[in-house]
Amino acid sequence: MQGKNILLGITGSIAAYKGADLTRRLREQGANVRVVMTRSATGFITPLTLQALSGQPVHTELMDLDAEAAMGHIELSRWADAIAIAPASADFIARQTAGRADDLLTAICLACQSRIVVAPAMNQHMWANPATQDNVSVLKDRGIQIVGPDQGSQACGDTGPGRMADPDRIVVSIGQLFESGLLSGKQILVSAGPTREPLDPVRYISNRSSGKMGFAIAEAAIEAGAAVTLVTGPVHLETPARVDRIRVETASQMYKVVLDKAASCDIFISAAAVADYRPGLNAVSKIKKGPDELQIKLVRTNDILSAVATLASAPFTVGFAAETDNLLDYARGKMQRKNLDMIVANQVGPSAGFDRDDNELDILWSNGHVHINKNSKKSLARDLVKIISGRIHADDTTENTG
Repeated sequence: MQGKNILLGITGSIAAYKGADLTRRLREQGANVRVVMTRSATGFITPLTLQALSGQPVHTELMDLDAEAAMGHIELSRWADAIAIAPASADFIARQTAGRADDLLTAICLACQSRIVVAPAMNQHMWANPATQDNVSVLKDRGIQIVGPDQGSQACGDTGPGRMADPDRIVVSIGQLFESGLLSGKQILVSAGPTREPLDPVRYISNRSSGKMGFAIAEAAIEAGAAVTLVTGPVHLETPARVDRIRVETASQMYKVVLDKAASCDIFISAAAVADYRPGLNAVSKIKKGPDELQIKLVRTNDILSAVATLASAPFTVGFAAETDNLLDYARGKMQRKNLDMIVANQVGPSAGFDRDDNELDILWSNGHVHINKNSKKSLARDLVKIISGRIHADDTTENTG
């Protein structure tokens, strides 16, 4: 779970004290943890304890005046890669099943598109009650993972099912959310970030790409079981765990590395914002200030995406189209012109695309189109990987039956 954003919800149960241990164990696994507590949970363990362990402020109120637009539930739901409710009381499970949003935690669960793990904790008779069992069945049908409860002695003196699952078991269950196996055994090559085309030893031509989308795709591909090579321009991002990263600077360097690797990969995802032009002359010394006008001759760089797509044994090739207008028309044209298997289109401009943690995407292929609403780039990357996996498996089935 290195680098994953885990939102831990703690509800009103005597097992709330175990939230402290769970927070510590999640952070030991490399996760970023934010804690949300219901009001009743604060009667069992103090927010200060969980703030000290998570290193982040603890959230308790639905309308947070310190949050952007006072809508902390939306911000937190977009931030979370996964939500764990541990302990989850019978009351919380009932409210979650009903789709209530009358406190911060239920509102986050309703707004979040990420996976949710629920660890029930309650008296054994409350757990066995048909109402609770019906509620749990509904949550399971909605794709929510239920962990526990365990058997054992309870605070009330009863013995039976109702104890919150061991924190280690919950940590394992959360980790399994990110291991899909959709691309198990596949070799994936991803390009990310900008390139820099030098004018002289001091200056260069570049763009605003942060590399965040490409890095998120590499991480999502690792989660899907692939072996991933990430070719990246100059960005200040930490390399995802288990990813083989190759750093380059110019378009020509990226071209050489990608073409060298492409023949041995199954999928190439070109998320990099590669310069279309470079200065025709790279001055040996710094260009000094002179006349009022300075003309710089630009020449075309090699088209990495087209070169990969036209290889004799080309991988499944996915391009990106970052556009300020006519998004879908330009994207379809690029896909057809460069003979791509798929293209990912996203709007860019002052309030979208570059150097942001969220975005929205249109994914196109020869006879299909999916729009993915605004979400975190990590979530978008997982959706993209699922769609790519579906297209690859569909092609494999066609070949085998054709």
